[in-house]
Amino acid sequence: MISPGEVISYIEMCQAEGASLQRGMNFHLRGNVSVILMSLRRGAPYADRIEDNGRILIYEGHDVPRTKGVTEPKKVDQLRYLAPGKPTQNGLFFDAAKRTAAGVAPPEQVKVYEKIRDGVWVFDGIFDLLDARLETTNSRKVFKFRLGLRETGSIDEPELQQDLPHNRLVPTAVKLEVWKRDRGSCVNCGSRENLHFDHVIPYSQGGTSLSAQNIQLLCAKHNLQKHDRIL
Repeated sequence: MISPGEVISYIEMCQAEGASLQRGMNFHLRGNVSVILMSLRRGAPYADRIEDNGRILIYEGHDVPRTKGVTEPKKVDQLRYLAPGKPTQNGLFFDAAKRTAAGVAPPEQVKVYEKIRDGVWVFDGIFDLLDARLETTNSRKVFKFRLGLRETGSIDEPELQQDLPHNRLVPTAVKLEVWKRDRGSCVNCGSRENLHFDHVIPYSQGGTSLSAQNIQLLCAKHNLQKHDRIL
């Protein structure tokens, strides 16, 4: 079971979700749980961002695919429906978000994975899909989805119940700085397997997610040992 802050490979991510994740938006991939892939790195293809000290994720909808008829997807509107009237992934997420915003449905639960460098992904946790809007950016229509971090880190479906410790999201720049500083290995034993981004001082005890000085890489063994001591 993958926990928030865990560092994984693309293959491990696909294995965890039981699917080959070829697209960034995956509505109801398993049961009622959706999955999105994002990147906040410089030069990332979409303008995703985090707000409220890691509690809110603003996720940009996805462009139409590059085809013979569409050679520059960044210059055309993002689509809500395909030609036959079938909703795109943008449309599925948008409709669900609007049902929640209108108070007629509970929020969709979304698992978020973030790419921090080639071959290296981090599970950022479980978010509630709260709202969505369609805005004009650079003379084209773009979807923006608002997601809020689940405090409990749990999934409601009985077969997917998880009890996950949760902190605020660690900004990508901090993740990259820590990864470079700790050389992609556990600071205690040097292991490169089963790594986690760990708060030196837990967020619940006043520790910050915004400084690399309070974030370190720990392997699963030492991460568990530390949490056992805290408890």
